[in-house]
Amino acid sequence: MTNPASSIPDLSRPHAFNVHDLVRLERLADLQPSPDGQWIVFTRRTWDPEANKTTTNLWLVSKDGATLRQLTSAQYLSNTSPTWSPDGRTVAFVSNRSGSQQIWIIPRDGGEARQLIKLPVAVDHLRWSPTGAHLAFSAEVYLDAPDLEATAKRDKEKADNPVQAMKFDQLPVRHWDAWFEGKRRHIFGLPLEQHGDSWEVAGQPLDLMAGVDADSPTRPSGGIEEYAWSPDGKEIAYTAQLGDDLAWSTDQNIYLVSVTGGPERCITQDNKATDRQPVYSPDGRSIAYLAQARLGFESDRLRLKLYERQTGKTRTLTEAWDRSASSLAWSADSQTLLVTAEEAARQKIFAVDAASGRVRELISEHYNSGLAVAGKSLVFCQDSLLGPAEIWRADGSRPVQLTHINEPRLKLARMSQPEEFYFPGAQGDQVQAWILKPVGWRKGKCYPVALIIHGGPQGAWTDHFHYRWNLQAFAGAGYGVIAINFHGSTGFGQAFTDSITGDWGGKPFKDLMKGLDYALAHYPWLDPERLAALGASYGGWMINWINGHTSRFQCLVNHDGGFDEFANYFTTDELWFPEWEFKGVPWEHPALYERFSPNRYVAHWQTPTLVIHGAKDYRVVDTEGIATFAALQRKGIPSQLLYFPDENHWVLKPRNSIAWYETVLAWLERWLK
Repeated sequence: MTNPASSIPDLSRPHAFNVHDLVRLERLADLQPSPDGQWIVFTRRTWDPEANKTTTNLWLVSKDGATLRQLTSAQYLSNTSPTWSPDGRTVAFVSNRSGSQQIWIIPRDGGEARQLIKLPVAVDHLRWSPTGAHLAFSAEVYLDAPDLEATAKRDKEKADNPVQAMKFDQLPVRHWDAWFEGKRRHIFGLPLEQHGDSWEVAGQPLDLMAGVDADSPTRPSGGIEEYAWSPDGKEIAYTAQLGDDLAWSTDQNIYLVSVTGGPERCITQDNKATDRQPVYSPDGRSIAYLAQARLGFESDRLRLKLYERQTGKTRTLTEAWDRSASSLAWSADSQTLLVTAEEAARQKIFAVDAASGRVRELISEHYNSGLAVAGKSLVFCQDSLLGPAEIWRADGSRPVQLTHINEPRLKLARMSQPEEFYFPGAQGDQVQAWILKPVGWRKGKCYPVALIIHGGPQGAWTDHFHYRWNLQAFAGAGYGVIAINFHGSTGFGQAFTDSITGDWGGKPFKDLMKGLDYALAHYPWLDPERLAALGASYGGWMINWINGHTSRFQCLVNHDGGFDEFANYFTTDELWFPEWEFKGVPWEHPALYERFSPNRYVAHWQTPTLVIHGAKDYRVVDTEGIATFAALQRKGIPSQLLYFPDENHWVLKPRNSIAWYETVLAWLERWLK
């Protein structure tokens, strides 16, 4: 099918929120407080719809929010990964302004940026050492290449070779959206020296992971949170996964290495599950990190642990706390750890006492991320179902919003005020859900319903502004929106999350149907004769499951959903995931693969379905979507396939996002309105 013609509404006048608003909102990230805590440098990404290009620049905001100033001003380029010099006068960052991602520096008070060093390969993930003697960065290298020049030379030879065949001896052959080409992401140390206010390179970059057959930061999604400097600048702790079982193991570990290089030392070898995100205490005595207990389960609870550097002993701080931490930072006095964790459909900020493990809730509302310590204050990004991330500060009093960058655009876009409700789900457990009225709702009128199903399945609909599945975009199009945190969702206790292992089509399906029944009974403006269900990843799998188990919906939308769990096992990039969820490998334990393969129930399919898939989706490969479409077509069920040759498991490009929403909403319009 061809993409529908895009009709852009007048965004300069009040209007219902829509995808054109969504892709034009500016995205803030990478908060980095200055050493004295008075400034925060951050990235600010914009999209130019006419040029169809994005720009990411660095900005500064003062701690009190009174001053907001642009630091870099490149157009259609990327400036990311900011990090401060120890004296707070200079910001180093990664920019592609010279043709590839290189290290640049710029004075805090403004002026021209300067390329610090010209390297033959692209770099990322900058961290300035606390002493200023080194900059750490990541680069992808061949293990047997003696230096960066050798890696660049081999890259050119491969690019120039008319034969582009690849040869593999072990898994994985690809991950997320990229093929494994024999390179590893390693951390390097670059020696520096200071002359007045100027910084200069004082030696050649050193591969601190030389010979280590592993990535750090880990791919595909690891960032600077996966490695850290010791306070004296003599050591780096990093997260990596070694071994030839990467495709079916989650045994990440934390390693220490001297800034002068040499053999690495593992400090988490006793735990055979995931250990990640090391952070040194400011006094240098401890390394805090996050750890899981169960090998192979990506959604096991992440406990906060402390490694005592002098004794080598490790203790768990949060074994009794039934929440899973997602990030952490130390207070300046090394007495407290600040963490974010999902709880009751929010992502909150908590303080954990480093001695006792006692947990206190600090920020309880909305979705908080990018947590950092600025002196005696916390700085973080906060977003919600009503708007994207802005920068906030908290220092024991009421949190203060420091930036209002998206406010002018949001004032013109009418949104729906989200509500939440609880209902008795499977096994009588209380289950949480969100509901949004359509924008322009009027009492006495009935509206079509969009039941939107999250992925994971160990995920959650939180009070979070989602850029791919934005609930407001559906409310703005005139739909009542229901989003249910069924059994398996995160943030409601580990037992709730664990409860669907081996039960994908059981409790979650019951919760979805019970939650929909509850909403229809309690919100009379929902029209029970005009129902749609939509979902991606596991949510897409659930769409196929729904099609085989109920005919109550007028239409369905399946994005990147599973169809045949036997085939999916042998084509996905992370084998440990189905092995955990279906309790073994399919040739030894076929029962759950058989029971929960939606293709086994195609005989019962009858609901019109839109199928969407990306060619670069190596998590749930595109043949799963094509097979779904083939089954629908062969049965004569009205169906469409929207296929993105340039997208992975997500839809990331702005124009593709517009095409996605317009196709989905046109499908709902066809069957519900």
